[in-house]
Amino acid sequence: MRWVGDCYRAHHPQWAWTPLSGDGAAIRGGRFNPVGTPALYLALTLEGMFLEMGHGLSRVFEPLTVCTYRVDSDDIVDLRTAEERSAARIGEPDMACAWEYELSERRRPASWAIHDRLARDGAAGILVPSYARGARPDMHNLVLWRWGPNPPHKVEVHDPSGRLPKNQLSWR
Repeated sequence: MRWVGDCYRAHHPQWAWTPLSGDGAAIRGGRFNPVGTPALYLALTLEGMFLEMGHGLSRVFEPLTVCTYRVDSDDIVDLRTAEERSAARIGEPDMACAWEYELSERRRPASWAIHDRLARDGAAGILVPSYARGARPDMHNLVLWRWGPNPPHKVEVHDPSGRLPKNQLSWR
């Protein structure tokens, strides 16, 4: 499906000069991206973004740089409802797995198989429920595995005044 809308992400200020990079996710892996796979995790609401950044545990945050992303992407698989997951042959238990625990036990998280199959079948990303502690059922995320400045997987950071730093030099 094609998904068009605004999304939100908060960055460590040191890395705000590269808001379209998925390199951090590639280094550590994430719920829906294996180690070595870049990914862009975006919340569909500001409230959801802050819940994700606080991991549902805290209302006290380290400094963050919040960005709005303008997304217009084809090849998105919607996994937000039971019906959509069933149509995609994706199980909720695999999506909601304790992926960090699995990694700590040196096991491959079940949620990584979702990426493997859908990306192999041409998906650029997925719409998913938020699994942050305290997330409401209406809180969702967009996880992208393919994106760039042009269609069909266009993602832009909204920065009309050029406020984001252009390189790492501001952190010396």
